[in-house]
Amino acid sequence: MATRGKARRGGLHVVALFEALKGAVVLLAGCGVLALVHKDLHNIAVRLVQVLHMNPARRYPSIFIDAANRVTDVQLWMLALSALAYATVRLVEAYGLWQGRKWAEWFGFLSGAIYLPVELFEIWRKPDWARIVVFLVNLGVVLYLGLYLKRSGRSRRG
Repeated sequence: MATRGKARRGGLHVVALFEALKGAVVLLAGCGVLALVHKDLHNIAVRLVQVLHMNPARRYPSIFIDAANRVTDVQLWMLALSALAYATVRLVEAYGLWQGRKWAEWFGFLSGAIYLPVELFEIWRKPDWARIVVFLVNLGVVLYLGLYLKRSGRSRRG
């Protein structure tokens, strides 16, 4: 029986590592956004378009450069703070899952389930492999946590 508990806990550890990875990636992205504060975003956008060997006069590179011209430092700070908040939530959830905390199991289940209808809509609106993979991974996490919650609730009663 102890082996089965360890195996189930191992699944929680995988989900915890996945959540921690998401938090770390968003935290790094937020730091990258902060590095752009007080910088010449127009120049950075033009250089990026050139490095990617794109024609700055074409439609999409031009839209990207124009958007870079309109971004303010306040917007960059807000984006970085939003990334910090998201990363904090994901890292706290990862810690709770790793420790086997019931609140983290419920939080992971509910926060993942909230995204499923949006992801389905996005697949319906514009299907592509990236959207499908994101949906399937999220669905797998939600189903796993749901089954884990159901089994752990049953084992406490029985």
